[in-house]
Amino acid sequence: MKSAIVGCGSIAAVHGTVLTQHIPTTLIGAADIKFEKAQKYAETYSTVPYASLTEMLDAEKPDVLHICTPHYLHVPMAVEALNRSINVFMEKPPAMTPAQLEELKAAAAKSDKLLGFCYQNRYNPCIQAAKKLIDSGEAGKVLGARAFVTWCRGEQYYTGSGWRGKLATEGGGVLINQSIHTMDLLSYLLGNPTRIEASMTNHHLKNVIEVEDTMEAYLTFGDVHATFFATTSYCADVPPIIEVACENMTLRIEDPDLTILRPGAAPEKPELTALAPIGKSYWGSGHLACISDFYHSLETGTPFALDLPHMEPSIRMMLGAYESARELHPVDLKG
Repeated sequence: MKSAIVGCGSIAAVHGTVLTQHIPTTLIGAADIKFEKAQKYAETYSTVPYASLTEMLDAEKPDVLHICTPHYLHVPMAVEALNRSINVFMEKPPAMTPAQLEELKAAAAKSDKLLGFCYQNRYNPCIQAAKKLIDSGEAGKVLGARAFVTWCRGEQYYTGSGWRGKLATEGGGVLINQSIHTMDLLSYLLGNPTRIEASMTNHHLKNVIEVEDTMEAYLTFGDVHATFFATTSYCADVPPIIEVACENMTLRIEDPDLTILRPGAAPEKPELTALAPIGKSYWGSGHLACISDFYHSLETGTPFALDLPHMEPSIRMMLGAYESARELHPVDLKG
């Protein structure tokens, strides 16, 4: 199998490490509009640099394209690859707007190739253990949940990138970029969302960025409600916290740990085996498992758990949060 990468930034280094050290594939090309980045990346991962995606796809015939570019390029690049009969593995977000989501769905429907997304935190051992307790019924009925993301992003993070902090190129701030995974995990653990009401603001970078640094939301999953809070105005990057209250126990997840709180009993911390994160620690430890699972689906012809049909409810939840916050009304989500 042959693979290629477009976008040679920090997250592409994670993909490159997995592809060259852990997956039975050949990395045949890396493209970036800043050609010097592609050259440096190609030297590190022993591949061929290109100055654009189209140039690379014209010269090479990859089986898989990994999209690691700024947000606004995700859907156009995925559509181009699918139209060329290339499988696509895309970093978050899958889409910046409902219109982009529909464009992506149309391209995927016309293609017989696999489109998958890198929601790697679903593979974290603490998340897998919590989901098993919920799905097995051992935890009892889910009563509610809460999630918190408190990270730090300063002015230079935005002004130095050329695309972050702008609605047209990033599509949003703390939700679409930093806390999309945590909101997604609520859907993974609680089921498909049915309604969302949200608000957002910019506390610490006024007149610097166009996007939010803080987002809060009240989410509905059938008869279960969850509260969500995310900000990049904190002083450090610390692990997100997710807590799911159930009839028989409360599950507190702070990667890499899962704490089980049973009424009248001491807290339990099951022993979990987690690989060391590839990249920043707060990205979680699931990249290798997630990418490996995608390639396993390609090799065996079996469905990928993070394809568009499976992920659409979570994507619509994220987009619904922005609609609710901008238009100041609750949003009912499609089932």
